[in-house]
Amino acid sequence: MKRQGKGKRRRARGYQKQLLHAMSRYLPHCGMPLVSDDDRIRWTDRLLALCAILVSWSSESTLRDAFDGAREAVVAMYDSRKRPGKTARGFLKALRERSPQLVALLKAHCQKTALRVAASRWRYKRWVVMAADGSRVNVPRTAANERAFGCAGVDKTTPQQWVTSVFHVESGLLWDYRTGSATASEQEHLRDMLAGLPARTLLLIDAGYRGFNLLSSILDSGRDFIVRVGSNTTLLKDLDYDVQDRGSTVWLWPKTEQGQRPPLKLRKVQFKSKGHRMCLLSSVLSADELSDAQIKRLYRQRWVIEVQYRNLKQTMEHRKLLSDSPQAARAELDWCLMGLWLLELMQVGSRRGKPSRRYSLASSLRVVRKAMRSHGRVPGGGLQRQLRQALLDGYERRKPKQARDYPCKKRLKPCGCPRIRMATGRETLKARAFLAKKVPA
Repeated sequence: MKRQGKGKRRRARGYQKQLLHAMSRYLPHCGMPLVSDDDRIRWTDRLLALCAILVSWSSESTLRDAFDGAREAVVAMYDSRKRPGKTARGFLKALRERSPQLVALLKAHCQKTALRVAASRWRYKRWVVMAADGSRVNVPRTAANERAFGCAGVDKTTPQQWVTSVFHVESGLLWDYRTGSATASEQEHLRDMLAGLPARTLLLIDAGYRGFNLLSSILDSGRDFIVRVGSNTTLLKDLDYDVQDRGSTVWLWPKTEQGQRPPLKLRKVQFKSKGHRMCLLSSVLSADELSDAQIKRLYRQRWVIEVQYRNLKQTMEHRKLLSDSPQAARAELDWCLMGLWLLELMQVGSRRGKPSRRYSLASSLRVVRKAMRSHGRVPGGGLQRQLRQALLDGYERRKPKQARDYPCKKRLKPCGCPRIRMATGRETLKARAFLAKKVPA
């Protein structure tokens, strides 16, 4: 007897169902249950995480409106399941209580997924190239937020949160992040993330991470770095510490650390960019492993992290958060970053193991926002095809995109080049004393 329905065309799934399928590919299958043994719990872990991510993708200007649209999409995704809570207040209460555990679980899973999705572009030579940088995100100007986060930067700013992120350069995927108050230290954030970086990571960092202690910590952890330094850094030549200095070899050894810790032997690469001299220091000393030209090209790729912050603040419209209490604001920023991370995974993963630098997060965001609002069937090819086609425009621009006379444009003074001086005889003796401690008697 023939199977019933054989030869019939499979019914196309609606937008929300396909969006759920696309999201579920990058969410953990264990540790985030859809149902609960306690019937009184309406916001289970999976429903809570899905709704929080959809809220971060929403274009609504208030939390209540964003929650209403996200909850409607979640109900359509699980039309045969028990409905989640109807009020934004109950959702935010559950999110504040369970956000730290859910975010930690999602971070670990997304890191494993990023390794799989990046595929052949995971490594450059023998390194995993990562870029690190920090930025501030505004929060509403309430008394509680001012006390919890404080204000920093220019005068008359609102309370702010500081976020330090690490991105995988070749794929553009987020790898890890830390958040804190407006005056938090980005160097401490990066030091806290070192243990979670992949083995043989090559960090691309700007002049804000030039500290001797931080660079020593990076080397002690088994990672390498390329860092930009400016005129507020002093380097030594001809220290004659373990081998004869050659060419571009320099030493970083502040006077406060002399006699306490050994100097850092580094390689200097100097070049011009837009008429200004730039100086980079690298812990990779051999030009055979990494040439000067390759170091320059890699550091220019650090711009990917600036693009990602623009995606978070401008494209996803999270320049200013919506929560008026500190605990809710911390949870909101966490889920905004998780929403950015998941959207990147969905976009890059849709390329079927072939990451592309041409993908457009703005186009991907339009696709998922349409899927959240629409109730009809998806046209031919489905949501995955639409994500694969969400690429940057291919036309050649004849004029720059930046505004001709933007009134608030930052015009930062170039940081210049470091001061380089010859090592004194006393410094040379101190350096040899450290060498003698390493040599067995």
